[in-house]
This record gives sequence, structure tokens and C-alpha cells, in this order.
Amino acid sequence: MGEVTVPDGPALGRRHHGNRHGRSEQARRAVLHAVDDLLVEHGFTGLTMEKIAIRAGVAKQTVYRWWPAKVDILLDALGHDLAGELAPPDHGDLGRDLREHLAAVAGFLTTADAGAVLRALLGEAQHQPELAARLRAGHLRDQRARDRLPFERAVARGELAPGTDLDEAVERLVGPVHYRVLVTGEPVPRAFTDGLVDRLLAELGPE
Repeated sequence: MGEVTVPDGPALGRRHHGNRHGRSEQARRAVLHAVDDLLVEHGFTGLTMEKIAIRAGVAKQTVYRWWPAKVDILLDALGHDLAGELAPPDHGDLGRDLREHLAAVAGFLTTADAGAVLRALLGEAQHQPELAARLRAGHLRDQRARDRLPFERAVARGELAPGTDLDEAVERLVGPVHYRVLVTGEPVPRAFTDGLVDRLLAELGPE
């Protein structure tokens, strides 16, 4: 594979070579970064492979060689962002862990460019069953596993009873946040997310 030219800048070198798998990791990261910004600027319909290539500083043919369509780029970017931004903390205290994590989920969905990617993909998934299946079997399943982690750790510490329904607990916390963001459009302040955590913990009765 020949050289790929990218813009000068602190994070991007002047020129770089594809790796042995036929990709340039630096250019790949540039594409994933560009797609978040462009989605916020142009929306899902206005986002094109050509715009992505121009913003990332790579050839459009190169982008197509890596990803068949813009949805594939968005999914790649989303997976990276979810794993990086929504991994719950582990302070050894369930209440503190849940309050921080749920506030991060709310912030991700309402203010982050990566959250805009998730919202756009969820909207498109209503009309594309294949995309819906990919989201549920991949990123949404993986995020649900991350959302369970504070509860699993609490059970292992003896802070929660072993028979606690962890899936229901996750839904009772994360569900209202998604409902506000995706349905009612109401704000999701820290007082709201902390209140969800406090009410759930009062019912679960941690040791």
C-alpha cells in the first residue's frame, strides 16, 4: 500500500505508511475522530464518505477500503468511545461507583460528540433492522456488561446479596436516563441521576 498524506498537526505526522495489514493506524484514528465531529456538524443524512475522507486527510478510496459505508465507521467510532468513556469506576463503594457512572452516562448521551453518534445510530436503527441487530449484539450488549460491573463487584464484596437481579437494577438506573434523552428531551442533571441511585440502593438494602 502506498503512502497516505494527512494534515500537519500535533497529533498527526506529515506522512505515514500503512501497517502490514494494509492500514495506517494514524490515519484510521483520524477517520474515527473526524466522523464524530462531522456527524455533529451535518447530521446523519449530511454525513458522507467524501466529507469524512477530506476531514481526515485521506483518500476516499482508502476509507472505502477500510469501511464499506459510513455506518461502519460510526459503529467503529462508537465502540471505541463507549469503552473509553463509559467504563465504570471502582472505588470499592457501590453508591459512589453508581453515582459517578450514571452521571457519566448522562453526560455522554447529552453533551459528548460520541453520544450524538449513539443517538443517531439508535434513530437509524428504527428503520434498519440489520443495524438494530448489530447494535444490540455488539455495542449495546457490551455497554450493558459494563453497566453491570459495579453491581457484580458489590456482590463479590458482600455489599449486595448474591440473589440480587442485576439486570433489573441496571435497567432501573439507565432506563430513565435514556428515556429523558431520547423521548422527553428533559434535562438529566446530577441531582436526577443521584436520586435514581439513592432510591435503588434504599430498596436493594446494601449490607
